[in-house]
Amino acid sequence: MSYDRLSALDRTFLELEGPTTHMHVAGCFVFEKGALATPEGGLDIDALRAYIDSRLHLIPRYRQRIEWTPVEGHPIWVDDERFNIHYHVRHTSLPEPGDERQLKRLAARVMSQQLDRGKPLWEIWIVEGLEQDRFAMVSKTHHCMIDGVSGVDLLAVLLSPVADKTFDPGPGWYPRKQPSGLRQLTDAAFHRTRAPLWMAREIRRSLRDPRSVWNEFSEALAGLADVTTAAFKPASETPLNQPIGSHRRFDWVAFDLDEVKRVKTHLGGTVNDVVLATVSGAVSRFLERRGISVRKQRDMDFRVFCPVSVRTDSERGALGNRVASMVVPMPLGERNPKRRMAAVKRATQDVKQSKQALGAEVLASVSEMTAPTLMSVAARLGMGSRSSNMVVTNVPGPQLPLYLLGARMLESYPMVPLFQGMGIGIALFSYAGGLYWGICCDWDQFPDLHDFVEALDEAFHELGEAADAAAG
Repeated sequence: MSYDRLSALDRTFLELEGPTTHMHVAGCFVFEKGALATPEGGLDIDALRAYIDSRLHLIPRYRQRIEWTPVEGHPIWVDDERFNIHYHVRHTSLPEPGDERQLKRLAARVMSQQLDRGKPLWEIWIVEGLEQDRFAMVSKTHHCMIDGVSGVDLLAVLLSPVADKTFDPGPGWYPRKQPSGLRQLTDAAFHRTRAPLWMAREIRRSLRDPRSVWNEFSEALAGLADVTTAAFKPASETPLNQPIGSHRRFDWVAFDLDEVKRVKTHLGGTVNDVVLATVSGAVSRFLERRGISVRKQRDMDFRVFCPVSVRTDSERGALGNRVASMVVPMPLGERNPKRRMAAVKRATQDVKQSKQALGAEVLASVSEMTAPTLMSVAARLGMGSRSSNMVVTNVPGPQLPLYLLGARMLESYPMVPLFQGMGIGIALFSYAGGLYWGICCDWDQFPDLHDFVEALDEAFHELGEAADAAAG
């Protein structure tokens, strides 16, 4: 087949996008210049661009654009016959010596711009002029192409555990002919026959093993009930949840991953529990700095939306989204760090037992088999009900140093898109012994973003002290 249909979940991310809600995931990666430095002290952008182009045969989606099928109006991926690597790999520079503050501003500006729907939905900005003989790469890719975990797999296409300075040119690429309207209509009709065939297969299976099918059906219903309850029960209104504009701010902080694991070991729970306990403490501090006493509002129901990968080992490296979600309540009123960590641990365990992630996966499967827009409608209704206050997503990455054409990657800060009514979001990426936090927010609502970053640092330091006390 010369094209691919977007899944129901991929289509949802495409349809959720609007003038103020840009549905691309992004990252800011800092490198040593290393072998990419030119004799004049600049950066060999031609070599970098040629290297990226040589790797695109491994990720063919990056040479494809969106089209819409006739009558049905479903989005599909087709080869871009006018693909131009110079459009997608861009070259810019900070005024030397560029500092982190300038880099954050540049990354936020790139994040604030929508991707062109008429071209493949990705861009890479190579940024020169960074102090200490470094450069940065700011990448952004539409969420309909990748989720966080497949995004990590894509890094493996460009980055290497060895400092190779040479590469072979990629194979020649020739765009496939765009499918005719008749072919698309025929394929759409065939796709529609999958639902009754699937139902017939399930009926036969139920006759052979009714007990097993009933148990699966009961679990699916329970999961749908849990995800519906979580999605349509409004969270508390806070200053973090005002209507957003199109402009972004971006900041970051990094923690030692061994220190995070030490906190986890002495206080119990998981690395993600430590992350959420840190977020809970930081939000509490931040709101109080804005004059809102969380301790006096014990009934505040503050929740974070946590995407959860359901990607199997066999699906690693595949593009598209394989992600469900959990909505986790945060104990903002708990000031004791040890008790806060325990409360977060209980909350995440309760959510996992509630089968929210299973319910979201069932909804995606039903939408895929029946109405592809079902996921989009459900997502819009959930956003309208303000079921959560903030997105927090934590993606595990490689723990060994990686290189881009011989240049070592030093830091990696992810950026998460903002949904309407969520003025701030957090994405984390672990790499080479560090846990890197990227904090993205609405420009107008958060002139004090760095106060929130400092609150994260203070909240994590507080957990470290509690871990010291627990260790004796």
